[in-house]
Amino acid sequence: MAETPESTAPAPERSDREKIIDAFMALLAEQRFEEITFAAVAERAEVPLHRCRAEFHSLLAVLAAHIEEIDRAVLAAQDPEMAAEPPRERLFDILMRRLEALAPHKAALRSLARSARFNPPLALAINGLIVRSQAWMLEAAGIATGGLRGAIRAQGMACLYADVLRVWFYDDDPGLSRTMAALDRQLARGARWSHCLDDLFW
Repeated sequence: MAETPESTAPAPERSDREKIIDAFMALLAEQRFEEITFAAVAERAEVPLHRCRAEFHSLLAVLAAHIEEIDRAVLAAQDPEMAAEPPRERLFDILMRRLEALAPHKAALRSLARSARFNPPLALAINGLIVRSQAWMLEAAGIATGGLRGAIRAQGMACLYADVLRVWFYDDDPGLSRTMAALDRQLARGARWSHCLDDLFW
């Protein structure tokens, strides 16, 4: 008797929230942040506008949700074998895995960076989101983020990360050699800066 192929389970249905985030990021890859409307997001997501309102109060909230999705993906994929490595090596591994998770959204993030360059309030809001995200990356690397010292460290990481992104946006090498070199340089600078910070708070 001929064998029947094994049935494959269908992909789980995307929630309205996930569809909205996906649609927003797709639109962001095509146009400037300030040109995007919730009506356009709803149409692209095939989600009623009232459902968009139920899930998000602003487009920045959609962006924040996307960043949180990436945070969770990176934190869930931590390599236990990195636990014995120095903090700088752990952070390098975490941030490279973050860039890997962001790869499908490179065009969207490049567009967002261009908009932020000419929109100070948007840049300030994005900075706040990145600081919060990078605090989680630091925690994943075993680097404390509590108190004033931790807050300064998270802001420093946000600036470091933004510098690396500017290289990553235009790094077409599959091995991301330029991005890896930039991240290594920035982490070396960050380590020196962190030592100075530790001395300041001693």
